[in-house]
Amino acid sequence: MTTERGHHRLNRVATVLVLLALFCLSSGVIAAPGVVETPHVRASLVSDQASIEPGQNFWVALHFDIIEGWHTYWKNPGDSGNPPSIQWTLPTGFEASAIHWPYPERLPVGPLMNYGYSNESWLLVRMTAPDILPRGEVTLNARADWLVCKEECIPEEGTFSLTLPVVPAGESRHSDWHSRFLAAQQLIPQPFPWNSSVRVQPDTIELAISFSSDQAGQIGDAYFYADKYGVAEHSAPQAWSLDDQQLTIRIPRGDLMSQSLDTLTGVVVFTETLPDGAITRAFDISSTPAAAPATQPLWLILAFALLGGLLLNVMPCVFPILSLKALSIVQTAAESPGLAARNGIIFTTGVLICFALIAGVLLILRAGGEAIGWGFQLQSPPFVLLLAWLIFAMGLQFSGVWSFGERWMGIGQDITAKRSSLGSFATGVLAVIVATPCTAPFMGTALGYALSQPAWISMAIFLSLGFGMALPWLLISFWPGLSAILPRPGAWMERVKQVLAFPLYATAAWLIWVLAQQVDQQSLLYAMLSLVVIALGLWFWQNARFSGGAWGRSAAVFLILLLGMMGALLWKLEPSTPAASTADQAWENYDAGALASYHSEGTPVLVNFTAAWCITCLVNEKVVLGTDDIQAALRKQAVVYMKGDWTNRDPAITRVLEQYGRSGVPLYLLFPSNPDGDVTVLPNILTKGVVLDALEQI
Repeated sequence: MTTERGHHRLNRVATVLVLLALFCLSSGVIAAPGVVETPHVRASLVSDQASIEPGQNFWVALHFDIIEGWHTYWKNPGDSGNPPSIQWTLPTGFEASAIHWPYPERLPVGPLMNYGYSNESWLLVRMTAPDILPRGEVTLNARADWLVCKEECIPEEGTFSLTLPVVPAGESRHSDWHSRFLAAQQLIPQPFPWNSSVRVQPDTIELAISFSSDQAGQIGDAYFYADKYGVAEHSAPQAWSLDDQQLTIRIPRGDLMSQSLDTLTGVVVFTETLPDGAITRAFDISSTPAAAPATQPLWLILAFALLGGLLLNVMPCVFPILSLKALSIVQTAAESPGLAARNGIIFTTGVLICFALIAGVLLILRAGGEAIGWGFQLQSPPFVLLLAWLIFAMGLQFSGVWSFGERWMGIGQDITAKRSSLGSFATGVLAVIVATPCTAPFMGTALGYALSQPAWISMAIFLSLGFGMALPWLLISFWPGLSAILPRPGAWMERVKQVLAFPLYATAAWLIWVLAQQVDQQSLLYAMLSLVVIALGLWFWQNARFSGGAWGRSAAVFLILLLGMMGALLWKLEPSTPAASTADQAWENYDAGALASYHSEGTPVLVNFTAAWCITCLVNEKVVLGTDDIQAALRKQAVVYMKGDWTNRDPAITRVLEQYGRSGVPLYLLFPSNPDGDVTVLPNILTKGVVLDALEQI
């Protein structure tokens, strides 16, 4: 009796365990080694061979059964999403190819277009076994990540293993998956068999394919899938046409339209109409674009750059520094015209070298994939604070709080106003550093073009900008006739020097305001207090340098402590948290998704890409965009007003700037109510009339 009762207990326990295991398998908690189940997909690692031989090539795949309404992604997911990936752990001697991707389907999601797979997908990989492989079994291990989406997206992952027996040569056999592998392989794009050519226009790529006469007549549809994001505008329709034996596909360019296209790579999918029905075929294509004529000749771009550099001299962020150069020219020309000419050349050299260095840094970062643009160094809070300290110290020197001797011609006013070669060179360098927040008229086109061209063209444009900036001062320094009409030195120069301190103080205040947009409140308080400490330190040093003994030693100790405190402050600057839009705010914070939604709904939108360190931006907002007249016009036309803040580095905004051929702010985009209408790019310098006229057009 006891034994039977024990058997019954064991049977009940076994039954419970079996039911529990079946439940876990059905819920995805437990799965076979080659299978992972989630609420959205059943992922299986499978092979077209049931057994393998030494040296054999065979196919394996990560196969997804996807529930209705959901999808996974192709290698270029389109406007959103993320492609799946596989990481292999293989036995010694085995080699795995890259993923062979079946051609995707188009998956529209609202205003966006994604590329991917619904119902099922195959990630096909070609495996090669080593030539020497002992009998037994081998296990292929893989870890995979994928994104499955409907309205929402869910990242998923799984670990897989596939064990296959090893058999002698000639004895391998197909698996039950073999026929499905053959069908999936038909979806892999084939090598391109025809001649093709590519022509790149500013906003369109034209792909021309030459067929024989019988093939051309069978084409019923054609579409190009770029294999890299940003080459094509995924959500825009592609137009195709047949002319005799040539098929032309017109592909709207995407976010990277401002960058050169060395090779067009992707997949062309044709639907061919045959007597017994339509078939779809896909082909890999890689074609080098023919040299397209530049939208503007290089000489005109260089002229724009030269003119933009000239206008930099009258921008408010440059005036305080170049006023020092004017004072130096007055002094030098009266004493030695030859020395003034030499220093003018050295000043120009400093400007050109600094522009060349900035161009080099931008090109290096661009080559490395960084999203950067004009004025990028002022997106660094430590750099902004360092520049504020330097400008403030120069203002104190002009006010007579402190001074440097001849041996200190390396910092402050002595570095910029002295008549030495070093002083002239340093003035040019400092002028360029503080000029970069300004995008003068004509500069935007030149800079945007420069950052999308080969390195030598980019460098030529930047040097033309620099030469334009230095040209007036070079002419005044070098041309004797102009030097002769300059006023004579006198006591008035000391008063002018003191007056010029106040633009420097204003520049330092503006830099602290820029810093206020970038760091938290505590860091900002420390930054403002640091100006007081600098003033105290320079006053203390000025008094101590003419005293011996304890005063001098105390000054040295104080300066060492001051430098340590300043270094610690630079290290401890904390970024601010972006402010959210408020109900009474006249604008919305820029958001690409919200913009796309407004545009698709037929709501006009004005987007203002700005930065706290951009003087032109601030002036435009103060005297035009922020006025009651313009705000009333925006409300009357039901135009949504957005601001994109580029004060701190934002790669998403940088991509938009590049898309419209700009390397810096300001950029003003007016999206019309017609979703198919053209976007209006407003000029850098705004007037009320320009904005009101543009609003009337939409």
